[in-house]
Amino acid sequence: MSFSFTSTCQMRRPGELTMNKTPSVIVFDVNETLSDMSPLKTRFVDVGAPDYLARVWFAALLRDGFALAAAGGSAKFAVIGADVLREVLRDVALTRSLDDAVTHVMDGFAGLNLHPDIAEGIRTLKGAGFRLVTLSNGSAQVAHALLTKAEIREAFEFLLTVEDTTAWKPVRTAYNYAADASGVQPADMLLVAVHPWDIHGASRAGMRSAWLNRTAAVYPSYFTAPDYTVSTLNELASRLLT
Repeated sequence: MSFSFTSTCQMRRPGELTMNKTPSVIVFDVNETLSDMSPLKTRFVDVGAPDYLARVWFAALLRDGFALAAAGGSAKFAVIGADVLREVLRDVALTRSLDDAVTHVMDGFAGLNLHPDIAEGIRTLKGAGFRLVTLSNGSAQVAHALLTKAEIREAFEFLLTVEDTTAWKPVRTAYNYAADASGVQPADMLLVAVHPWDIHGASRAGMRSAWLNRTAAVYPSYFTAPDYTVSTLNELASRLLT
């Protein structure tokens, strides 16, 4: 495809800051953006916990990862996830030991699938000539298993993880790491994510952004607005190729 490298602003939808310049690299968040994490609720039920604790746990996991990053530290997603899960399940009448329950829930990441809109959108973007990478606060192994299972691993040039840099997203260092690994400037990248905090972090680092809003949520006014707001990845592909 041919890219337009002018910097004139297009007519934009409310809350969007779309530029004419087309990104050369599209970087994808993994957890919840590519992967459908709803089956983890079943894992909680399996061990005797209510399914709503899955969301409580994941929010607490992110909170602690962000707190470490804000204080200048870091730890692996799986380590934080397991420790937070022990605390979340500590007062629950489980049907198995706490250690077994934690292992059962954490093992659920290996069996997750893509959201239904992802595979076709990825193939369209790759076919149009975009370079595709992932950037996750989780492990590269989880991303590899997810994409291999869906038979689209070969579409991605790199599977990047903050475990190979000094801080979790949304710290600027994480996005700069992705740009450096891809051999481009942040301005040449577009981050796709379902999380407004990730959109904000990428925008602050100089990337453009696409908010994948599958649930008709309201974007928080205190975060930098995304350049694109779409409900499916195919919609983003159509808009980038217009």
